[in-house]
Amino acid sequence: MADLKEETTVDNNDSNPVEETVETRKPIDPNLQGVQLYYEKNKKMVNYVGGGLLLIIGVFCYFKFYYLPEQEKEAVNEIFWAENLFQKDSFAMALKGGSMVMSADGQKQMKGFEQIAEEYGMTQTGNLANYYAGVCYLHTGKFEQAIEFLGKYSGNDETIAPIAIGAIGDCHMELSHVDDAIKYYSKAADKSKSVFTGPLYLKKAAFANELKGNYSEALNIYERIQKEFPRSAESQDIEKLIARVKSLGNL
Repeated sequence: MADLKEETTVDNNDSNPVEETVETRKPIDPNLQGVQLYYEKNKKMVNYVGGGLLLIIGVFCYFKFYYLPEQEKEAVNEIFWAENLFQKDSFAMALKGGSMVMSADGQKQMKGFEQIAEEYGMTQTGNLANYYAGVCYLHTGKFEQAIEFLGKYSGNDETIAPIAIGAIGDCHMELSHVDDAIKYYSKAADKSKSVFTGPLYLKKAAFANELKGNYSEALNIYERIQKEFPRSAESQDIEKLIARVKSLGNL
């Protein structure tokens, strides 16, 4: 007689139950309208976007009201030493820094305009350091570097901005880029509101035009100086200059 196998009935209900999670959404109130209705339909997206905007606003506020003011304060303290050297015509030292100075925190190595411009470029003082660095390079005969730094200066100061542009013109004249020099001298003169720098850059533009043989244009500029800036230093010999270009150009 064959052995009978004992059948075992396994009750699936006695095994570990599998929990099913069913997300239940609360029905939207049919009485909602406008913004409230839109929010209920798009709650997740609105919360994500809102959180992102709050984060951006927080970062902006920190950057504008804390980080930048602190950077500006540091830059002002650093540029003090370089400006003193600049006023003494110590252009190489003012540019590169390196000398030991005594600060409120003790003795330290000063930073030059070049380093200040690099480290504090987002501040007004860092921007000003670009101008100073460019002028230092101009005085030390490194005209390409001077153009680079002067070109980075983006201020609108009525005194400094025209001088920075005019200094780029000076660099191009030294490099024999006369056309570029004329362009920057003219731009500096147009931007200047000063009776000192305006006629100065007009006269430089006129002289550069003479070098190019543009005597008619040089004459127009000299006559402009005579008319607009009759009391300036540049107008003292203006009649001789006018007579010269008329003769040279048969005008």
